[in-house]
Amino acid sequence: MIPLGGLGEIGKNCTVLRYGADALVVDAGLKFPEEEELGIDFVVPDYRVLAQLGTVHGAVLTHGHEDHVGSLPYLLRVTPVPVYGTPLTLGLARRRVEETPGTGRLTAVPVEPRRRVRIGPFEVELVHVNHSIPQACAVVVRTPAGTVVWSGDFKFDQTPIDDRPTDFSRLAEIGEERVLAVLMDSTNVERPGYAPSERLVGQALDEIFARASGRILVTTFASNVHRLQQVFATAARHGRKVAVAGRSMVDTVTIASELGALAIPRGTLVPLEQVRGLRDPQVAILTAGSQGEPLSALTRMATGQHRTVTIKRGDTVIFSATPIPGNEGMVARTIDHLYRQGAEVIHGPSVHVSGHACQEELKLMLTLLRPRLFIPVHGEYRHLVLNRRLAREVGIPEERSTIAENGQILELSSERVTHRGSVDAGSVLVDGLGGVGAIVLRDRRQLAQDGILIALVALDRQTGDLVMEPDIVSRGFVYVRESGELIDESKRKVREAVTRCRERGVTEWAAIRSAIREALGRFLFDRTRRQPMILPMLVEV
Repeated sequence: MIPLGGLGEIGKNCTVLRYGADALVVDAGLKFPEEEELGIDFVVPDYRVLAQLGTVHGAVLTHGHEDHVGSLPYLLRVTPVPVYGTPLTLGLARRRVEETPGTGRLTAVPVEPRRRVRIGPFEVELVHVNHSIPQACAVVVRTPAGTVVWSGDFKFDQTPIDDRPTDFSRLAEIGEERVLAVLMDSTNVERPGYAPSERLVGQALDEIFARASGRILVTTFASNVHRLQQVFATAARHGRKVAVAGRSMVDTVTIASELGALAIPRGTLVPLEQVRGLRDPQVAILTAGSQGEPLSALTRMATGQHRTVTIKRGDTVIFSATPIPGNEGMVARTIDHLYRQGAEVIHGPSVHVSGHACQEELKLMLTLLRPRLFIPVHGEYRHLVLNRRLAREVGIPEERSTIAENGQILELSSERVTHRGSVDAGSVLVDGLGGVGAIVLRDRRQLAQDGILIALVALDRQTGDLVMEPDIVSRGFVYVRESGELIDESKRKVREAVTRCRERGVTEWAAIRSAIREALGRFLFDRTRRQPMILPMLVEV
């Protein structure tokens, strides 16, 4: 077993199961960038390592959230294998593949829970579990060496929105078959007790809709289909029309409704442009932007930049989501903008519940499956440590569990998990349509910290002499009009560097650039204690 992501981090979930020369991939997720990863859209596993891991026969997806399906296009570029999952999961995965150029066609194989499918030497079965999206499943993989179970993201909701509780009986039956290993979600291991039911959010929404006299805007994760279902149902009960804003939200509503995973009451859904013709008490807007993303629909509404909707006094905005770690600042700024426009903002635990299992549910999952071996996954390092301790409480000793890291090769036997070296399981930083390497990211950090200074130098083609006064362009370093003395001194340093090169017979442009960069760098650091990126640009005349 080789985890390529999801260990020591939230997101980027992907694990390779290998038996002999045959391999199976479970999940292909992405991770949102850290604060220091400037300009990066998202982070995905480096799938080039799959070439070292044998013949990949397919990929199995636990559910349709981005942290489990978002990097599928990049997996398929490396190995165009068939992809297995429930219909909604595959529908959301297909959208991600189609909107990523250069990926090719998705070969999707729909699988219903409890139905076994053969993928190479592996027999795979999906088992329905509850999560914040319909058709989430645990993945059971039977191999000649034993049965391995991925819990996927799950909780035990006794009153789920779709009236389909977790398939406890099937999990217990699989536990009777003697499970070799379980890989279990660790996200909420720090929380005691049980995760509250999704229906509690519905009750809170109902109270808010009953008392609000103006427009209501609800923002949540676009993929939280159960939450979307409750917004539509609550709006219909209170006589409000629902308009959808934000590309991701529109796509999810369209796909989920077409596949029957989202039931929209007749006459409730209207185009966003129609809300202008409705009275405020008739309007509910379901919008993307729960994480305060600068270009999201809600943020543009709050700052007056959305072409259709502008926040006004009397609006009620419901944040039915918690900030992803690192996004707290963006969410807070968006809430501030909303208050500045006169809106009432409601956020916090009353309008959001987690889709991940808490401690007692994690214990119950292990009790049902009774594995010989345990590997905590899907969490930062502290989550993995605490989940391993939790497993010890239900009878799995530490010698039969392990805390792994991305890239480690784990060998599973009937008695222990053994570390057998590692592979290079790096990450690809995706910016636009391509990957960004460490050097580019380093340059971005330098630009963000100290800015850039460009020295434009015109040289005589024959003699190498300066033809005209060097020009200095500054961006993010100093304001040229207010730093005349520093700019003049910089020009002098450039002239001196060029003169020294000519006197020494140096004609290679690379050497001249290096001399200018070194002279300017020393001077600017002595004067400002800052180190801008210095780009000498030479022109022959």
